[in-house]
Amino acid sequence: MVKSSDASIFTPTVFVVDDDDGMRRALSLLLNTVGYKTSAFANPKEFLAQLKPETSGCLVLDIRMPGMSGLELQQQLNRAGCMLPVIFITGHGDVPMAVQAMKEGAFEFIQKPFRDQDLLDCVNHALQQDKESRATLSRRADVLRRLDSLTPRERQVMDMVVDGAANKVIAIDLTLSERTVEIHRAKVMEKMGARSVAHLVKLQLSLSDTA
Repeated sequence: MVKSSDASIFTPTVFVVDDDDGMRRALSLLLNTVGYKTSAFANPKEFLAQLKPETSGCLVLDIRMPGMSGLELQQQLNRAGCMLPVIFITGHGDVPMAVQAMKEGAFEFIQKPFRDQDLLDCVNHALQQDKESRATLSRRADVLRRLDSLTPRERQVMDMVVDGAANKVIAIDLTLSERTVEIHRAKVMEKMGARSVAHLVKLQLSLSDTA
């Protein structure tokens, strides 16, 4: 079995969870052959024991396993807020379960027997989605940190600037001089790292991203 390491937190890893020794080894070999970092486990409990929230990559998961099924593992990961894309490997009779897995947010399911290239393409797309999702979350966290650096008054000014209010209007509404508003506005732009009002609006809108 390929062991996980702390390096997998920073290096995208394709996790393989399958109770079939032959299938698990074959999948790991295929993925390793094309350069993917892999970590394989015989059952969901082994996988969960080493999983870290920061770990990036994707999960290739057999849908039918004794003890905890692949679907049950997916549900547990969802409850824990794990964002790893899940690719299910299913048999012919597992299609109804696979449909349920897709409703639960699975990235894709591949039915046995499958072409190696189909799996590799799916893994590649899943890793790209994981990368983009984490980049979006990172940008959002950065914007939130910048917002936290604003004083309450600067936040008021920022909200009004984003809404399109002119300095004169902001000054009247907040009972401030226009010069004071200009100073607050300049501080807002500096702390938020905004190049323009349009950029400031975009930063604000990024907080509603759900990707």
